[in-house]
Amino acid sequence: MVSQFMMELQGLKTVDGEDPPRILHFNPRLRGDWSGKPVIEQNTCYRMQWGTPLRCEGWKSHSDEETVDGFVKCENWILDADERSKESTTTWLNRLIGQKKEMNFNWPYPFVEGRLFVLTISAGLEGYHVNVDGRHVTSFPYRPGFVLEDATGLSLSGDLDVQSVFAGSLPTTHPSFSPQSYLDMSTVWQSSPLPNEPVDIFIGILSSGNHFAERMGVRKTWMSAVRNSPNVVARFFVALHGRKEVNVELKKEAEFFGDIVFVPFLDNYDLVVLKTLAICEYGVHVVSARYVMKCDDDTFVRLDSIITEVNKVQSGRSFYIGNINFHHRPLRHGKWAVTYEEWPEEAYPNYANGPGYVISADIARYIVSEFDNQTLRLFKMEDVNMGMWVEKFNNTRRPVEYRHDVRFYQSGCFDGYFTAHYQSPQHMICLWRKLQSGSSRCCNVR
Repeated sequence: MVSQFMMELQGLKTVDGEDPPRILHFNPRLRGDWSGKPVIEQNTCYRMQWGTPLRCEGWKSHSDEETVDGFVKCENWILDADERSKESTTTWLNRLIGQKKEMNFNWPYPFVEGRLFVLTISAGLEGYHVNVDGRHVTSFPYRPGFVLEDATGLSLSGDLDVQSVFAGSLPTTHPSFSPQSYLDMSTVWQSSPLPNEPVDIFIGILSSGNHFAERMGVRKTWMSAVRNSPNVVARFFVALHGRKEVNVELKKEAEFFGDIVFVPFLDNYDLVVLKTLAICEYGVHVVSARYVMKCDDDTFVRLDSIITEVNKVQSGRSFYIGNINFHHRPLRHGKWAVTYEEWPEEAYPNYANGPGYVISADIARYIVSEFDNQTLRLFKMEDVNMGMWVEKFNNTRRPVEYRHDVRFYQSGCFDGYFTAHYQSPQHMICLWRKLQSGSSRCCNVR
């Protein structure tokens, strides 16, 4: 009933459990959607989070709106106000002189059911341009974090019969292995040596082998504050990749920057919890930190705010700080399904969302001890698993102070954040510049 199709430029799927990124999502809906009129929507999707869509609904972009390589973002395909006025006048005159047949105005929407069309997409300096049967229809500006070189595949789906596809001038190498990446190999971003004395906070950052751009985004931004703070240490925790060439480049990166800790297994979503365990062990045994923080490589961290927050806890108390889910029920169907054999109860223990949380060192030490004694329960979702470990510590060792704060944000960014999730490398740089100028506002540039 919708009559639509989707053309997507997709990137490499980097993490099990995640869909591949959509570098460009082009979605015409011939019979309309909630608008009730034919529409074209364009968007991007990063880490399964959609950006703000560009919707073309038949009105030509305003003359004062920014263009893309000189082309308007949306062309006109319905009658504008002047044409409607002409139609109304003509209809009134026809009726006055007794002419029954009214003039027929065609809406030149570029797609018609059952009719062959030729769709051409080209890439300019500022964005993508879509032509149908030789006529420009729409242009979509590049979104920060997405460039043509990231696209490794073309996907076509929906109510569409494809007669032929022709592609030219596609990149021949993945950007992770291009010479451009070595421009980032600057000593400015190298990690400082580990301090001889215990530190206040250790930050473990979960990352995947081919997330070089994400790691550089972190190194160039909030990790700069870590390098300038003698009482804070941060390291990336990375498992081995299934492709040999990725591991070769990863080894070079680790040797140069000195901030990557390898965990000895092939990267897999169900084994992410072992990275969290490694973070606890490193924080306890290598740097003897008072607090241990876990975050992801697409999480932007306001370090000063985090330190201020943990210092509010009374000295000597066990604590667990983050955006805490209370009485969260497991999903029994779909991609994130958990079987009753895996978790028979109707609700999980209270747990903080995975993109950013902090525990006291005694909890981290307990987790490592339980693992060494082979009494630690392992669960496939690492943030839920941390909640299980903290609950057991709370019930068997000493009371834990749970501190819930929505500013450890799970679903992106909001002004005043402590942590902002799903941030592309370009978002990271934008947030860092804002933070340097004294602003904790988000960058709505996706």
